[in-house]
Amino acid sequence: MAAQSFLSESLLGWSIFTFILLVILAFCWVYIRKFQSRQESEVVSTITAICALAIALITSALLPVDIFLVSFMKYPNGTYKEWAANNETRGQIEDTVLYGYYTLYSFILFCVFLWIPFVYFYYEERDDDNVNKCSVRMHLYSSTHSAVTCLDAVAFVPLEAPPGQNSTQWEKVQYLFEELGSSHGLPALSFSISSLTLIGMLAVITYTAYGMSVLPLNLIKGTRSVVYERLENTEDIDDVEHQIEKLKSKCNDGRPLSSRDRHNLQELEGKLQVLRRKGRHLEIAERNCCTKVGSALRPFKILLGIFFILVALLFTVALFISNLDKALHSAGISSGFIIFGTNLTNPLNELLLALQPVFPLDYILITVITMYFVVTSMAGIRNMGIWFFWIRLYKIRPKKTRPQALLFLCMILLLIVLHTSYMIYSLAPQYVMYGSQKYLVQMPSAGPTSGNATLGTTRICDAEAPEDQCTVTRSYLFLHKFWFFSTIYYFGNWAFIGAFLIGLVVSCCRGKKSVIEGEVEADDSDLSDDEYVH
Repeated sequence: MAAQSFLSESLLGWSIFTFILLVILAFCWVYIRKFQSRQESEVVSTITAICALAIALITSALLPVDIFLVSFMKYPNGTYKEWAANNETRGQIEDTVLYGYYTLYSFILFCVFLWIPFVYFYYEERDDDNVNKCSVRMHLYSSTHSAVTCLDAVAFVPLEAPPGQNSTQWEKVQYLFEELGSSHGLPALSFSISSLTLIGMLAVITYTAYGMSVLPLNLIKGTRSVVYERLENTEDIDDVEHQIEKLKSKCNDGRPLSSRDRHNLQELEGKLQVLRRKGRHLEIAERNCCTKVGSALRPFKILLGIFFILVALLFTVALFISNLDKALHSAGISSGFIIFGTNLTNPLNELLLALQPVFPLDYILITVITMYFVVTSMAGIRNMGIWFFWIRLYKIRPKKTRPQALLFLCMILLLIVLHTSYMIYSLAPQYVMYGSQKYLVQMPSAGPTSGNATLGTTRICDAEAPEDQCTVTRSYLFLHKFWFFSTIYYFGNWAFIGAFLIGLVVSCCRGKKSVIEGEVEADDSDLSDDEYVH
């Protein structure tokens, strides 16, 4: 009966996982197609972007399965279930999850270090007519080979002394394969993923923290009135046309314009072209039924914005409590600020622990949290653009995003979603580490007649629990294999809180967005309007 119960619930879990997988693939396809430029669409970059984003989201979807399996091994009273009483059975289940992480994390490394850079440089070099195919291939190879070489040199260094100098080359090669095939592969892969997660932490601090503030406030504030924008745009057009006529009147007597006047005339004509294009877009927006539906759904948007800002504040409070708990009760920097149990009440951690016994609920909640991070990250990237320090590389606009920008976007989102594993651990450390596991503690019975009798009591699993009584999730092992990464993540959480508060102030000070935000830019061509007109 126990085995049948485990099998049925496992099938239920994998059925839900398969359904979420299909939802993720559909979401990725819609997501990329929404922002992809219709004029510069490229099949290879589109498929690469969809696959990379899907892999990242699927990796995050594996976390609740990991937590569920370690929790499902035990009864609420702290004893192992019959099918999990054997260490070999538990090891097989843990290995299955571990292989899932190995596979997905290997795909992430492949995308970040090889496939996405290859497609990016291929698209960059493809349009150059003066470069032959051989030189393009050599440039692609040199551009991607260096990243893979650095990864191999740092991450997959053998952890034990190699054979002596007198050994043959075959013995050295055999030793290297044995090292990679042994348990040392876990630290190597964990180091690689931790390095990528460190980059993802910077992206989370930059984009996600700002997106968590700008998205709900934009929903609450709404957009400007399209009628008022058209009236204002018409006045601007009249003003620019008057200035152009005034400049042209200077050459009515046959005298040429000065270089300064010619420069001003050129700027005014470019501005007039942008204003007229903006007027056409505003006219389309005024007739568009989506604009009218959006106005009718205005109360719902306000409620959704209030909900999002409350969720953002809940995350910030939970993260602050978690970091404060680490600062007060951890062993310090040398231990990576790892805490032994939860000493302060964390609201999100308690909520997940309460929902965990009913498997779909915590799975849905963590999936929603992950999607919330993705949506807010996209809001931050769309409002800020893709930057390299102080240099803006690309803008993200609906139906006008270049293929290179989409590849950058998906790589950033892939790294952000990768860092969400640690973010979720910071928000709910007890849940991510042990789930709802409990263990039995034998306490001496009180009373004069009790003698040597003992009384079994249950405790929630923490770092002080016996090793054979609590099973740690595989995700936690990946996150905390190296203490110095945990230390950096700890300080990164403080930076995230500060960035969120700064973004909240900036978002509050900004006015309403235009109803055609991002549709018209000075560097657009008139042909780009065709995709909106048709």
